[in-house]
Amino acid sequence: MRRLAFVFALFATSAAQAATCGNDSGGFSRWKQEFAQEAAAAGVGQRGLQALAAANYSTSTISADRNQRGVRYALNDFIRIRLGSLDSFASQARQRKNANAAFFASLEQAYGVPSGILLAIWGMETGFGRTMGNTPVVDSITTVAYDCRRASFFTPHALAALVMVDRGMLTNGQRGAAHGELGHTQFLPGNALQYGVDANGDGRVDLYSTADALASTANFLRQKGWQPGQPYQEGTRNFRVLNEWNAATVYQQAIALSAVRIDG
Repeated sequence: MRRLAFVFALFATSAAQAATCGNDSGGFSRWKQEFAQEAAAAGVGQRGLQALAAANYSTSTISADRNQRGVRYALNDFIRIRLGSLDSFASQARQRKNANAAFFASLEQAYGVPSGILLAIWGMETGFGRTMGNTPVVDSITTVAYDCRRASFFTPHALAALVMVDRGMLTNGQRGAAHGELGHTQFLPGNALQYGVDANGDGRVDLYSTADALASTANFLRQKGWQPGQPYQEGTRNFRVLNEWNAATVYQQAIALSAVRIDG
């Protein structure tokens, strides 16, 4: 966590020296050379720098970013499209809860986050780990850090991804979603580095491990202000914490409604 704070602070204080962004693949190689200097100054080691040097401009990432429609769904439509139905989704989640009841109980004891909330997020993000993305994380996160549209937002996450490579939390070819989201619950690299938990005790944080990913998700919510034992339906303090996970109100509503059925 100290390393991530340093990475973000370094970027904030050195914006004038930031690597040159671009709007197509033409300047990506030059940007990588410039960004390597920033990364080295931020403490990124040899493995992270090698991953940066090997990164490819991700045309699929740019296509996904350029073609976002910002479609707004009514809650019932969102549930139908994303979950099928609340009852069928909750049934799938309860099967996973019942298969590992002690683990979910331990997370609630440690972080105060109900298993229904964690299972709802897991299921909504990746279908309980079935679809974690097909784009190499280092490629996608460096591509959006290079792209001029939102370079300031994604650059700290690109630095964090390289630190993760250094620490063995991420491999060069590990795949995730289009904007660098990774693992079972789709953390951005900066959040993975800051809130990641080694729940299975193997000595590293691996968001592609179910145990680490769900513990990290619980830790994220607790650190963002989740109140153990308190309600989480719309209008409550805990419901507002869900905004830290996803800013779409309909997404937050679906999580809360699903969790009631899962834990009920």
